[in-house]
Amino acid sequence: MPKNKTVLLVANGDLRLSANQNCWAKQEAMEAELSSVLKELGGDLKRAHKYDPEVKHGFISSQRQGMDIFAKIDRKAPLIVAEAVWQYSHHLLHGLMSHEGPILTVANWSGTWPGLVGMLNLNGSLTKAGVHYSTLWSEDFSNDKRFQKKLKKWLETGSVSHPTAHVRKYKSKETAKGLKNAARQIRDDLDRNKAILGVFDEFCMGMYNAVIPDELLFQTGVFKEQLSQSALFAEMQTVSKAEADEVYNFIVGKGFNFHYGRNAKTGLTKAQVLEQCKMYIAACRIGDTFGCDALGIQYQQGLKDLCPASDLVEGMLNSTDRPPVKNAKGAIIKAGETYPHFNEVDECCGLDALMTKRVHAALKQPTETTLHDLRWGDWDASGTTKDYVWVFLISGSAPIEHHVGGWKGSHGYRQPAMYFPQGGSTLHGIAKPGEIVWSRVFVEDGKLKMDLGRAKAIELPEAETQRRLKETTPQWPIMHAVTYGVSRDQMMARHKANHINVAYATDAKQADNCLYAKAELAKQMGMEVYVCGTNAAGKKL
Repeated sequence: MPKNKTVLLVANGDLRLSANQNCWAKQEAMEAELSSVLKELGGDLKRAHKYDPEVKHGFISSQRQGMDIFAKIDRKAPLIVAEAVWQYSHHLLHGLMSHEGPILTVANWSGTWPGLVGMLNLNGSLTKAGVHYSTLWSEDFSNDKRFQKKLKKWLETGSVSHPTAHVRKYKSKETAKGLKNAARQIRDDLDRNKAILGVFDEFCMGMYNAVIPDELLFQTGVFKEQLSQSALFAEMQTVSKAEADEVYNFIVGKGFNFHYGRNAKTGLTKAQVLEQCKMYIAACRIGDTFGCDALGIQYQQGLKDLCPASDLVEGMLNSTDRPPVKNAKGAIIKAGETYPHFNEVDECCGLDALMTKRVHAALKQPTETTLHDLRWGDWDASGTTKDYVWVFLISGSAPIEHHVGGWKGSHGYRQPAMYFPQGGSTLHGIAKPGEIVWSRVFVEDGKLKMDLGRAKAIELPEAETQRRLKETTPQWPIMHAVTYGVSRDQMMARHKANHINVAYATDAKQADNCLYAKAELAKQMGMEVYVCGTNAAGKKL
């Protein structure tokens, strides 16, 4: 009997010890199942790094640790990166860039244990870095014949691919003249007046794919103002209690539902919320001082140890109906409009949100955007729809206008202590039904590219909504999304990020117009543009 082919395995994890410890049991079970399946197919899975009894997990948890591990790895060996959790891509990007053997990224399919989210981020980072890799995902390695067939092919050939017939390159000739003119006016304005992304400390959560190289951004007419989270924290100290109370009273007056607890370590407190109100004011004032058109705060690092999370702040910034903030001259900052925020300083989403706001404003459509995680998806257990329904979920930075019931239908829960030791309120809500445009800017082959598609947010029964929330993170805002003409596996095969931008339009026709106008704008800004799937009527975009 021939000896099985040895395949090395690495498991990348979080920077935070609590997250790695809490998630280790699931990762260990996932690896055991993958090892069993691979053995049946002729492979012998061997861990390239051991479980550490001192820290009580077996993840790579820092860039230096990853470098030390990869220094001892046979560069020509077939290598699997197995992920059942969120991971910081920079912990192992260096080693994968140097690796000469075939690379396969593998993720579980779970809302609770978001390996697929971590894998999508890693895939986007590898794509930007120009590293060749294959990728697979499954909710049941042992019984998924499609997964096993593709895994066997990778084991034998070192490569596996997926059909992406839903994607095609955008062509200007299919866009109406009026939409082209709107795009041209926006492009001319960016060329003459420029725009600024305010970046509160670049590179969050290891997301190499979320950083746009300056030389690629410059061609779009958009530039960065490199700001500091310490400056934001310092500015918060200058905000008076009376000013924070004004923001708080605005929120409460609108009917927002805060869910307070007694213990600040596990529950939400008013003191945490008032600090968030100070952060909201501070962010607006710093952005106004530097003339920023959009802002990005990387709450998951640095500030999480100093103050409450920024999600409530981010959700309000992304809203049109938000608490007014005055600058030093007494003028209200961006009165009656959003102050677009890109969560986790994902500059790709920041550029996208800036473009979306201008396109939608020109077409008299809603300008609010949400940066969601492509968190998970499942068939509807209630039988309400036969469509595959995605769970778009983010940590709280969704605008009020995207929620059923607006302010009154939205809720503030304490952020999970595992991620946010200082707490802070989320901006939870259920996304309202409606026609949406989804999009993603990414970097590939040294170029800025953009994918766009159409979808709808749908309403599901309360029990099904709660099932999906309990499978993920119930404190966070959720969207039930059905992508037109793009299946689960097609989305996974193509999407180059854990994040996806969404914006509503008033109806299907207007959503199509917004998509084509934004595609045209992106092309005029020097991007390589692709449209994905179909419109609401099933016509290929």
